Amino acid sequence: MGDAIMATPALRSIRERFADAKIYFCASKTVADALSPTSFADEWIVLKKNNPFVIAAELKKYDFDAAILLKNSFASAMAVFLAGIKSRIGYAREARGFLLTEKLYPQKKTFFEYKPIPVIDYYLAIAAKLGGETTNKKTQLDIAKNARETIGEKFSNHLNRSKPVVIIVPGGAFGPSKIWPEERFAAVIDFLVEKFSANVFISVSPAVQERRIAQKICSLAKHPAVNLADTPIMLGQLKALFYFSDLVISNDTGPRHIAIALGKKIITLFGPNNPAWTQSDYADEIKIVADVPCAPCDKPVCKKDEHFCMQSITAENVCAAAEKILSGWCR
Repeated sequence: MGDAIMATPALRSIRERFADAKIYFCASKTVADALSPTSFADEWIVLKKNNPFVIAAELKKYDFDAAILLKNSFASAMAVFLAGIKSRIGYAREARGFLLTEKLYPQKKTFFEYKPIPVIDYYLAIAAKLGGETTNKKTQLDIAKNARETIGEKFSNHLNRSKPVVIIVPGGAFGPSKIWPEERFAAVIDFLVEKFSANVFISVSPAVQERRIAQKICSLAKHPAVNLADTPIMLGQLKALFYFSDLVISNDTGPRHIAIALGKKIITLFGPNNPAWTQSDYADEIKIVADVPCAPCDKPVCKKDEHFCMQSITAENVCAAAEKILSGWCR
């Protein structure tokens, strides 16, 4: 989801470059839900299976003139090749260069290691190769009106504009190495409630592990928070909830990019992950970056005896950043 949102500057550029063309987005349901509604595409092809032969059969029905591959996988290039699409543009990586007709080459740090560059720039290079404008790097999401109305009604008691609305994002699809300790999130929640009378939401994915994280945070916090694991909402509605927020506190994971695309104030915790990959120059973000010798390692699972990087970020660090942002809400 995060990569899809960071691709929106490129998608916007491609839409503007080919204003008269009919553009289809082909993606998973998660990506479609994250980006919809959008003016950057005319139609969606939502994939039910990640099988290149099944995808190719579906794409053949449309007689496409060109395929622009933002996904880096070999399977995605194989699918458009098998579909007989004449023009196939994308990065020549994952041993798929022979399947493309127009190639870009990612920058490398060493023969085996890619150079960390912002994902936004990485995708914009594809738009540039097609003659698109690349100066506007702002990510963009739209919210369906009915999603906004549904969230406004569902959580009306918690969206009182006399109190700040704070969303906590304690999970991370990348892996457990990005996870900040539950007891520290709980301490931050208590600080937010006691200092600012905040209405706090905990946003996690439906994954069992993330649901457990949310439940543990709630059990450790002295003050209640709305646990979205117990009150599930759809992804389009989650965007609407972020629309109502005054602050988002997040590990470096997908919902962080929802907050940025919607222009929300955000505190992001960086442990094993290199901030260079997701750099956006977003002014309303406070980044708290682990200062330990082993970070960033960009590994999904910590290989050390202790999780030094995320442990080095204290609850006091995050509370101080939150106080700076919410200073106008003090009792």
